Amino acid sequence: MLAPILRIQNLRAGYGQAEVLHGIDLQTVSGSVITVIGPNGAGKSTLLNTVMGILPAQGAIEFNGASITALTLEERVMLGIALVPERRELFGTMPVQDNLLLGGFRQMSLGVANWRDRLSEVYDLFPRLGERRMQRAGTLSGGERQMLAIGRALMARPSLLMLDEPSLGLAPLLVREVFAIIATLHQTGVTIVLVEQNARAALAVADYGYVLEMGELSLHGAAANLAQDPRVIDTYLGAVREDH
Repeated sequence: MLAPILRIQNLRAGYGQAEVLHGIDLQTVSGSVITVIGPNGAGKSTLLNTVMGILPAQGAIEFNGASITALTLEERVMLGIALVPERRELFGTMPVQDNLLLGGFRQMSLGVANWRDRLSEVYDLFPRLGERRMQRAGTLSGGERQMLAIGRALMARPSLLMLDEPSLGLAPLLVREVFAIIATLHQTGVTIVLVEQNARAALAVADYGYVLEMGELSLHGAAANLAQDPRVIDTYLGAVREDH
């Protein structure tokens, strides 16, 4: 059995005196996609921000078998962890290509030769970014901004890519496109932790799923099984009309 690339045990975190996560246990193996689904306010973004080192936490977080609980955000980035935040956090006045190059800081700092060559791979994955490479990021459409945020994270060649609500605010056609990209990334071997309110799309692309409610994990299992679980269907998927 493969050792987990990420293991979280008894994780507790929050904001000030307000605890949001109450004893979370979660893990994933290299090359897999896990999704965390749940309602607004359940603590999904808090979970990713805690793993990234943006928020302090109690409990254990291990990456590739070593504790990272005491490491800074910058140190976790250098280890190969990347987060695409819900708000994208792009530099709107800078061109697309400059935003991408900023994502290559880890590779540059590690002394990786020809790290800029990663640009061509990102443009292959997102042809529209290549077409708009000199366009200011702030003028992109919502879907293009999401592509840029993911592309910037990929410039670091992360071992673990965390996506916070990648479909938020996008039209249905763009939502399908974003999830097709996630499926493509899965095939390249990058490990993905996907936080998403679109439970149906998330479970369709994931290997394993967790249901987070009120800061606690209420259910977990193989994504295909969760998609058939009556509790998940009733709460997050709804009835599906059968085509005749």
